Amino acid sequence: MTGLTARMVEGVSAVSPDDWDACAGSANPFVSHAFLSALEKSGSVGGRSGWQPLPVIVDGADGRPAAIAPSYAKSHSQGEYVFDHAWAEAWQRAGGAYYPKLQVAVPVTPVPGPRLLLRDPAAAPALIAALEAVTDRHQLSSAHATFLAPDQVPLFDAAGWLVRQGTQYHWRNEGYATFDDFLARLSSRKRKAIRKERAAAVDGLTIRHLTGAEIGTREWDAFWEFYQDTGSRKWGRPYLARGFFPLLGERMGDKVLLILAERDGAPIAGALNLVGADTLYGRYWGCVEEVPFLHFELCYYQAIDAAITRGLSTVEAGAQGEHKLARGYVPVPTFSAHYLPDPGFRRAVADFLVRERAAIEEDRTFLEQLTPFRKG
Repeated sequence: MTGLTARMVEGVSAVSPDDWDACAGSANPFVSHAFLSALEKSGSVGGRSGWQPLPVIVDGADGRPAAIAPSYAKSHSQGEYVFDHAWAEAWQRAGGAYYPKLQVAVPVTPVPGPRLLLRDPAAAPALIAALEAVTDRHQLSSAHATFLAPDQVPLFDAAGWLVRQGTQYHWRNEGYATFDDFLARLSSRKRKAIRKERAAAVDGLTIRHLTGAEIGTREWDAFWEFYQDTGSRKWGRPYLARGFFPLLGERMGDKVLLILAERDGAPIAGALNLVGADTLYGRYWGCVEEVPFLHFELCYYQAIDAAITRGLSTVEAGAQGEHKLARGYVPVPTFSAHYLPDPGFRRAVADFLVRERAAIEEDRTFLEQLTPFRKG
């Protein structure tokens, strides 16, 4: 394709929202200019975070971005959810410097989606070639595109990147009109277990679904406390800065769904979701009071309720968690793609991925047998 030029800029904020979103589209809120620039403005990326935003852009003949990759120079492997620590250790034992590396991703967000943002789909090969050129020119160990939308995997595969699989657990809406319609698809034992869990979780509590202007300072202050508690237990410190959440509400409140549990009018737990074109994305959860099964209620069952009400086809409730199986979430493959310029390193990783993929696919087949749906 002729008339294309590639460049790198310092941050999403260096691109106009109109130009960025003309490439990103509106289906997936995490690749929007509003979301990614809120990470920058709040200080959640950049600075000493280890995520240096450096989007790679291919301009079309009209001088406007035809394709964009939300890319970052990474000085560590935290907040990616596709684990390459063993690769880093092996490369560094061989005398190389694994970091910085180039990461094409939405920071600290294990949500599948487009990583090649394409106003002009014909510009995809040029954008991948530009990512390779950045990696080669700066003598980086590698480039990684993580949590790829499945329809973009062939683009990276055709370019010779190594494709890696993982597993997440998603809920699928099979045309349910109510939560009870969903329960009717489950075995009797699982139906009873879920009803018992839900009753215990909400006993004495009020559950509220808030969006847009319904989420004020009081609610964001409460949710920040919840998020800090979860972040400190999971990662040692929260990834996101305090200012990120009100910015999110300010910039894309219509796509935010905050589910709160309150006792006597005071919030004690919450789950934050973003709403896409056909998917509800569960992102963050936390609490200040331990209540049995409340995590399952807010993050899984209330999310299903919300998806059914909104006519959404899928709930993605985040990374990992085989406990989601018993609650009607099924195993689905996730994908990442990896560019490793060194031939020896590439061969070693390729061999590892063949063996890893076989194990993951076998495990996923086994997990599919554990879903709570009625057989036959």
